[in-house]
Amino acid sequence: MKASRRAAVDGSRMVSAAALRGAAVVLASALFAVSGVLAVLTVRVARRVIMPAARAVDTRILDVDVAAQTITLTRTPDTVLPGRYGLFTTGAADYIKIGSVLASDSTSVKRKLLTEVGGDMHLAAEAAFSGWYFQRPEELHLPFRQEYVHAAVGNCPAWLFPASADGATGDTWVIQIHGRGTTRAECLRAVPVFQAQGITSLVVSYRNDGDAPRSRTGSYALGATEWRDVDAAVGWAERRGARRVILMGWSMGGAIALQVALGSAHRELIAGLILDSPVVDWRTVLTYQGRALGLPGPVTGLAIGTLGADWTTPATHADAGIPFDRLDIVARAAELRHPTLILHSDDDGFVPSSASHRLSEARPDLVELQTFTTARHTKLWNYDQQRWTDAIDDWLRRHDLTPAEETAP
Repeated sequence: MKASRRAAVDGSRMVSAAALRGAAVVLASALFAVSGVLAVLTVRVARRVIMPAARAVDTRILDVDVAAQTITLTRTPDTVLPGRYGLFTTGAADYIKIGSVLASDSTSVKRKLLTEVGGDMHLAAEAAFSGWYFQRPEELHLPFRQEYVHAAVGNCPAWLFPASADGATGDTWVIQIHGRGTTRAECLRAVPVFQAQGITSLVVSYRNDGDAPRSRTGSYALGATEWRDVDAAVGWAERRGARRVILMGWSMGGAIALQVALGSAHRELIAGLILDSPVVDWRTVLTYQGRALGLPGPVTGLAIGTLGADWTTPATHADAGIPFDRLDIVARAAELRHPTLILHSDDDGFVPSSASHRLSEARPDLVELQTFTTARHTKLWNYDQQRWTDAIDDWLRRHDLTPAEETAP
């Protein structure tokens, strides 16, 4: 009897042990599967940050009224903005200009067409809303010429807009730096502002932007390497008579401008920085964007860690790990040496203004922050051109960077 009870107990223990082993195998398999999915998602997010991509469709054309010259778009936070904008399209035109909002409801926005659209022009429904407004330098009706800046990656195209109609460039230049996923055309809005002040504009390209040569992998380094191409442009300008250089950066171009200001061999030539909707700290930006995409916080954190490591570059296709500490200008605020004007909307929607606020609080002696509301990312000129222009003009005057006034009788 005792032997039989002992056998039953031993059998029960064996069943329990087998069940536990089975549960452990199932749990381990589940954890392995979850880890695999998490790793794939993390790498995918990381790649999305640094790989140039085609312009995303963010609105649809619902109707074009040829007689009234109006266009109706799906309503988004961008398409409902007041002001003048551009629209990337496909079909009979690749880009059109649009003006003020005429009517809107919960799903659509009707705007004035500023580019004439004829009855025989078919436009596909898919479109991308843009703050560029100007797509080509010829649209400014200002003298310009194509130049090439020799950088480590090769010859980087640039547009040079001389300060005066006779081609004279003067000794004060602004070097304009576009943002991530855009080209030089993004900067054209600012050229007339500087020319009116007697300042030459050099609108540059940099590696992997579609105009300049590619790096080995063709990926962005978020300013960590691109700044060297812009620094080459500073030296190029100096050899052609520039004695004072203002760096103007848009979005990621702001991060690049800040890296130039901190690392350039030509630092003494730099007279100041103007930053429109700038990236001041990439961790802040990527955390914000991850939250906006609905990504779990750990995934965003892992993606940032993945991008920062050298050993993960075969998976992310980066040239090297992203040095996020070096790109954190709030942490490096004590190193700043140049007066800086930041123009940023608290309703940016893509690059939060929080790091710009922190930088201005850390260095109130050098950094001036002009905040906007309603305007979205890099669309401050479009939303309130007069205020945007006045802010730059006033800052240039207060820092004695207006050659036009210096030479006036």
